[in-house]
Amino acid sequence: MEQRIRDSFAQQSMMETLGASISSVQPGEVIITAPILATSRQQQGFAHAALTFAIGDSAAGYSALTLLAADQEVMTAEIKVNLLAPGAGDYLRATGRVIKPGRRLVVVSAEVHAITRDAEKLIAVLQGTMIPVSP
Repeated sequence: MEQRIRDSFAQQSMMETLGASISSVQPGEVIITAPILATSRQQQGFAHAALTFAIGDSAAGYSALTLLAADQEVMTAEIKVNLLAPGAGDYLRATGRVIKPGRRLVVVSAEVHAITRDAEKLIAVLQGTMIPVSP
């Protein structure tokens, strides 16, 4: 299951562009990290909300995929983000979790933290619905 998630992630050119990587894969939980690069900052120097959303959505989606059959893929049907604080730090960490697995819908969440050497701060929460699809 972990190799399947990592292989799928490796095919996402967007994650590569953002410098994102998978830190952990467990059943129902995936953690993705991404550095706050000069190319992913907004005008005030913080991580752009698009970076926060992208890794949060991917972490949530891959958490759902950990619980699906090997012949299924997953797509985001809808996802909501609450931005709680500026993304100030060295990198972001998104922890995606399955809230309720289902055959037709998988309800997921993600928390995104900004990490520095000395501290971490919750900067966003996401909640959404993933749908299993056949490739």
